[in-house]
Amino acid sequence: MNEEDQLKDIAVRLRNSNLRKNYGQFLEACFATLNPATVYCPNWHIELIGEYLEACRQGEITRLIINMPPRALKSICVSVAWPAFLLGQNPSERIMTASYSSGLSVKHALDCRRVMQSQWYGDVFPDTMLARDQNEKHKFATTAFGHRIATSVGGTATGEGGNFLIMDDPQNPLQVMSDVQRTQASQWFDHTFATRLDDKRKGVIIVVMQRLHEADLSGHLLKKGGWEHLVLPAVAERTRIYDFGQVHKTQKRGELLHVAREDKRQIEMIRRELGSFAFAAQYQQNPLPLDTGMVKRHWFLRYDAPPETWDRVVQSWDTAIKTGVANDCSVCITFAEKEGRHYVLDVGVMREEYPQLKRMVLRYAKQWNADAVLIEDKASGQSLLQDLRKDKAAPPLIATLPKQDKVTRFAAVSAMIEAGQVVLPQNAVWLAELEHELLAFPQGRHDDQVDALSQYLAWIREAKKSQHRIRGL
Repeated sequence: MNEEDQLKDIAVRLRNSNLRKNYGQFLEACFATLNPATVYCPNWHIELIGEYLEACRQGEITRLIINMPPRALKSICVSVAWPAFLLGQNPSERIMTASYSSGLSVKHALDCRRVMQSQWYGDVFPDTMLARDQNEKHKFATTAFGHRIATSVGGTATGEGGNFLIMDDPQNPLQVMSDVQRTQASQWFDHTFATRLDDKRKGVIIVVMQRLHEADLSGHLLKKGGWEHLVLPAVAERTRIYDFGQVHKTQKRGELLHVAREDKRQIEMIRRELGSFAFAAQYQQNPLPLDTGMVKRHWFLRYDAPPETWDRVVQSWDTAIKTGVANDCSVCITFAEKEGRHYVLDVGVMREEYPQLKRMVLRYAKQWNADAVLIEDKASGQSLLQDLRKDKAAPPLIATLPKQDKVTRFAAVSAMIEAGQVVLPQNAVWLAELEHELLAFPQGRHDDQVDALSQYLAWIREAKKSQHRIRGL
């Protein structure tokens, strides 16, 4: 071997040695394998996560919650690269991971397997080899009988387990507003996933996620206590000092988490798009309590008189099944759209039997010369749509079919309200009741007007998305 080859050999040996010992360098190599066209941007928070994970590997921490914003390398740090690193250090290690969907869990598993099948990984960890007889998408094993298993929240875990349990994004942001969905995720974690440790005393459980709600899985576990908690907001709301392992970082008030990936302009754009309610949770890891109300009074713009002309008038109906005093009301909200803003012209709240309700739809549409009428295609609304379509005097009808619960639907459109897209009158006989219901939701007694408003705004939002998709073709 000549001198040049000897130097190359020494460099390779040194690199492999560093990759075996330094998780930060190992992570960068994983990133390059999975994202060959993307430049890796190192940052102090990635080093800090690595220090916490090393403490877990050494048994110094057995219960760890990491809360951090989306797109901050959360999953590759904890669910992809780290299991590969653990199996490299100990080929007989047993790891189990979970996410809110099987598709996401499998993606992380495939990424991890791709790393472990790379040439460089084999050079760094020559003793870690995948077994041919157990190499599936959701579960692959090593020849030393170690494994990485992927499951999903609510999925089966019978007969499986590990020394390291990793929960990555346990809840879908679109469903977390549902009390049922939150409870199901927490119960599955407590009664199924957390019981899969091989050693209940020494085994490690890690939960890594963006905060979504004060009672999400992180909130549930923190309330119980006993967890090490690493919080990484997108923007420091106060000076934070991180001093752990080899990382000593003071994040000053207003400093961004990773400016190379998201600068102030991008963060402000995200804040406007999400609204302060969702931004506080997902990006700041500080979910606002729901009893403060999901929207604020000052978010609504006001008009003394509506525009003399408008682009179109659309009415949104929330129809009730029964008409008793204790039952919900039927509601019709009339909106006028003008230059991207939506003026509430009228609100009708009524308790009418079905035949009269049909007449009221026709009457309101004629009164305001409605260009379209939205009606939910369920229960009484379904029958109403069928009958109205047979009437020649009926306005253009649009059937809607919401996919989430009331709170989730309203949360999804709250950013539109905060952005000043909904305009209320200064005075109207129906204004006080509308405001009370909107501002009290979801703790208020009634939500019929909320449903009618969120139905309209969701329809507007989807229509804009469709336009963007068409323009992009």
